Amino acid sequence: MLRQIGARHVCSTESASFMQDLVDALVATGATMAFDATGGGKLAGQILTAMEIALNKTAKEYNRYGSTTHKQVYIYGGLEPGPTEFNRSFGMAWGMGGWLLFPFMQKVGSEKLQALKQRVARELKTTFASHYTREVSLVQALQLETIGGYNKRATGEKYLIDPSR
Repeated sequence: MLRQIGARHVCSTESASFMQDLVDALVATGATMAFDATGGGKLAGQILTAMEIALNKTAKEYNRYGSTTHKQVYIYGGLEPGPTEFNRSFGMAWGMGGWLLFPFMQKVGSEKLQALKQRVARELKTTFASHYTREVSLVQALQLETIGGYNKRATGEKYLIDPSR
């Protein structure tokens, strides 16, 4: 799905080559900051590790403490409800923190916020388009069968709760 909308680098955690694919993408892009919607599990640590490996591929000298380039992962979701786990194999220049939309919106100021809102409105049917598996009312959203559906947290299976129904 991501390639169909123009993504150049797609890395699937389900793939046996995930770490190599991630390192290759990071070498190609030079990215040292990432956003993780899963929250729990090992993904944030894997991203930091891949960033370190990518940086060391072009390092001019060895440093026992790892690269000096700061690597950052922001957790903004909780698709994986378990603890965030990582093996610290990414040097000493790193950070992991949380990111939420509303505090960000308060921080950027009204001019930047207005520009962001205009961009979302302009690209609502392209960049920010969403597709829903099912539209449900508030009453339906509380039914066990419906809860079982949206609680799967599956790719491409969003539910839209429409209070007017």
